[in-house]
Parts: sequence; structure tokens; C-alpha cells
Amino acid sequence: MIKINKKVEYAMIALKYMATEKGPESLTSAREICDKFKTPFDTTAKVLQVMNNKGLLSSTKGIKGGYSLKEPLSSITFNELCTMVEGRQDFNRFCESSKGLCDLYDICNIVTPIDALNNKIRTFLDELTLEDLLLNQSQSEPVEMAFKTENA
Repeated sequence: MIKINKKVEYAMIALKYMATEKGPESLTSAREICDKFKTPFDTTAKVLQVMNNKGLLSSTKGIKGGYSLKEPLSSITFNELCTMVEGRQDFNRFCESSKGLCDLYDICNIVTPIDALNNKIRTFLDELTLEDLLLNQSQSEPVEMAFKTENA
């Protein structure tokens, strides 16, 4: 199972809300998102600021200000969002923790298969747009497409 950082989760909540319930042109405030989805204000506001600074959102200042979508969700992939919100996204550390490499790394017999799995997942997430993830109704389709092989 893939772990999703809370910041990325809040970003996806905000983006889906802006794209579906508010519409791409409407303004949405951090407070509005926090009140509706019970997310923490400081983290949600920071995530929106990051997406604004990276050009995914645009902001309007003032009492009636807020954020709106600047780019369509089809123009950004899940991995791009993760990198944008979290900073560096390192998928090559599958056998590492904060303590370093796994003690069994040198003798482990599944390093190569896990590396292959990691590469397939990374490729899939590099191609998965936020539009496909957040707006398309078929939830099983992206997963099925991700693991089709050429021989199938």
C-alpha cells in the first residue's frame, strides 16, 4: 500500500473540491476547506500557498479573496504534486529507513523484485494525472492499466 503524506492528502482534498464543487474559476479560502473537511488550518493554508507559489493555483488577496485553479488537473501528475507539496520525492529508498539501509540488504533475495515493483509503481504514478485520480469515476481502471503487461 502506498503511503500518502497528510500534506498531499490535504492538497488533493482542496484540488478536488475546487474542481468539482466550486468550479475552476471560483475562489476558495483555506478556512472554507478546513471548515468543510475538518483539516488543520495551518497545514492546509501552507499547502495552498505552496501550490500557489508553484503555479498550480492563483490567489486573490483581500477579505473576499482565496485560491482558484490556475492549471487544469490534467496538466499535473500525482508524483509532481507529491514533489511540489513535500519537496523531494525519493522512491529509490525502498530498503532504507531513517536508520540507513536494511541490515539484510546484502543477503536479501527480494531486492531485485522489490526494485522492479518500485519502478512499475513509480512509472504509473509519473503518468497518473490528478484529473484521472480525482475526477474520473472508475476507481479500478487506473490500477488495472498500471499493471498490464505487453504479453497479456
